[in-house]
Amino acid sequence: MGLKLLVLKGFMASNTGKKLIQIDVSSDTVCPWCFVGKKNLEKAMEQSKDKFDFEVHWHPFFLNPDAPKEGIKKSDFYRMKFGPIQFEHATSRMTEIFRGLGMEYDMSGLTGDTMDSHRLITLAQHQGYDKQNALVEELFQSYFCQGKFIGDRQVLLDAARKVGIEGAEEFLQDPNRGVDEVKEELSKYSSGISGVPNFVINGKYQLSGGQPPNTFIRAFDVAAKDGAQ
Repeated sequence: MGLKLLVLKGFMASNTGKKLIQIDVSSDTVCPWCFVGKKNLEKAMEQSKDKFDFEVHWHPFFLNPDAPKEGIKKSDFYRMKFGPIQFEHATSRMTEIFRGLGMEYDMSGLTGDTMDSHRLITLAQHQGYDKQNALVEELFQSYFCQGKFIGDRQVLLDAARKVGIEGAEEFLQDPNRGVDEVKEELSKYSSGISGVPNFVINGKYQLSGGQPPNTFIRAFDVAAKDGAQ
């Protein structure tokens, strides 16, 4: 898939002297392709680290806005949503893709409403994009590889504690805290898209789906050349 051109916001240089690539990612915490896209993006960043510095910022999207808050078995939910044949095909495909990335795809456990996970991710962004990225990784690992329900407050708190997010327990105790910010982020970054993951590079170039690392690398180079003009 080719790059989609968006409105240019400008190009920046980092304090290391390398050009800075800023990446805005719209994602849902129960989207397996978002986890695949994250892993491929990180491979591309690792291969390009001698040329660029990177900032990755995560923004909310709701694949299943009507999913129950109390949770439902993943297998039951997705069989009802897609039908048994498509569900089995998708599960087999994702299992193979995850193994190719060195991970096991776990379809046990519950799925459900993801608002609380997005609330926590917006809290993390105020404590640094590195912490936010680490939290997103931990939530993905918990849900996709460990069969944990990320609508469970304790699972969220364990993830926050592991990556050093401060104030998470008090924050999550109030179900209204962060909701307005999630909605603002959704409107600003995700209202014009129909699916995730969605990547916007330097405010100008858009990629969607679980793109391979080489596609990201080409996008970095295009954005850098464009910004240098």
